[in-house]
Formats: sequence, structure tokens, C-alpha cells
Amino acid sequence: MDDWVEVGAVEDVRRPRKRVVDVHGTPVVLFWHEEQVYALQNICIHRERELVKGVILKDRVICPGHQWAFNLETGYEEKMCRFQPTFDVRIEDGVVHVASSPRPIAEDAEQPVEQPVEQPATTVWDAAP
Repeated sequence: MDDWVEVGAVEDVRRPRKRVVDVHGTPVVLFWHEEQVYALQNICIHRERELVKGVILKDRVICPGHQWAFNLETGYEEKMCRFQPTFDVRIEDGVVHVASSPRPIAEDAEQPVEQPVEQPATTVWDAAP
């Protein structure tokens, strides 16, 4: 990927822990988590809420709209099996650069393991008097 957008200093993300930047007209939210910068499309794919208003819990950002939890690295939301667009990030000399277009969804991205669904026992009641 050769097309990168300079979006500011690392310190501009580190202090508030999140910040919205413009990447060729797309609002992208940067999150500072465990000494790394992550970049996701700011507008949630579900209800178009701003992820910058969400909170980080473990390695996920929780959308303030309906609490979908997107993985910071992959954008994967496991309950709904959907992906929020993510962007590659690089830091050079204390300056954050974001890729100009979202990452393709990786084939090895975190996916849920299919579990068999057990059917509950059904009781049939005789309606006769």
C-alpha cells in the first residue's frame, strides 16, 4: 500500500486515547490501546453511530448505539458476524499515517466457531376436557 495520509502526531492520539481524522473524505477514528494506534471507520455499519463516542473494553470498541463490540484490529463483530472497516496504520518519527483505503477482510480474521444448537424438549399437552 503506497497511498498513506498523514493524520497527526502520536501524542494527539495518546493523550485523549481516541480521535477522529479525515482520510480522503472518510471519517476514521484512531484509538490508542496497549501502546498501539488502531484505525476504524468512525461511522458504525449498524446504526451509523460514531464509534469515537464508544468505549474500549479489552480489545474491542463498544458502539454507543446498540453495543456492538468491534475488534480493534480486524473490525469483526462476533455476535452479528459483521465487519467494521479498518485501516492500516504506520508511525514514522512520531507521526501517524493511515492507509487511504480500508483493509480487505482477511480470510483468517477472527470468526466464531459454529456450535450445534440443542433443541429444547417439547411438552405436548392434551387440550381435551
